[in-house]
Amino acid sequence: MSNLTDHRIVSHEAWIAERKALLAKEKDFNRIRDELSAQRRDLAWERVTKQYAFAGSHGSRTLEQLFDGRSQLVVYHAMFDPETVTPRTPYTKDAPCSNCSFWMDNFERVVVHLAHRDVTLVAASRAPVEKLEVYRKRMGWTFEWVSAGLEYNYAPATIPIAELPGISVFYKDAGGQVFHTYSTYARGLDMLNVGYHYLDLVPKGRDEEGPGERHWIRRRDEYTDAKAAPCH
Repeated sequence: MSNLTDHRIVSHEAWIAERKALLAKEKDFNRIRDELSAQRRDLAWERVTKQYAFAGSHGSRTLEQLFDGRSQLVVYHAMFDPETVTPRTPYTKDAPCSNCSFWMDNFERVVVHLAHRDVTLVAASRAPVEKLEVYRKRMGWTFEWVSAGLEYNYAPATIPIAELPGISVFYKDAGGQVFHTYSTYARGLDMLNVGYHYLDLVPKGRDEEGPGERHWIRRRDEYTDAKAAPCH
């Protein structure tokens, strides 16, 4: 984080010159990001032949059924496994990880827009569907949330908790074949959190350096100070 008590102050003309120099770098970054996004879409696919079963609010679902009539599917794995709760896990027996709740808040109002671009977005957790439904209603979320599992980041990980979040993407062709096209984990999830992108714009940034960097995050209905109150 920048030193806000002794930050550089310049004239308007100098500020414009410095801002234009940064704008050139931002344009380079956008170009590189577009190239990387194209390479991501061009990544080879693998056919999904294993049969998966998910428990959802509408009963048992196959992976194919999760597409809900669309050809593209995004699955967000939310950390929530009541069977592995310890003092070090970031979730409880009745609520998922507060960080995952932050991420899910970020896409709650996006799912309808994605649906109109042939994309279904669902969440998946290891918790039984009954617990998922109780928490989903508590948060007012409308996306589907199913009970399932997920491996982490393509390799065994030495972590003090039983699971971590991830995103997986699938495509279903006209013949009904399903393909795994992409997965990302850890910092790869940053691009999917608009809240963090706003924080990256402001002077304090994310302000999360050091141990317990996300200690400030609460589930949306657990903030108790005046900052949580709506503006009038």
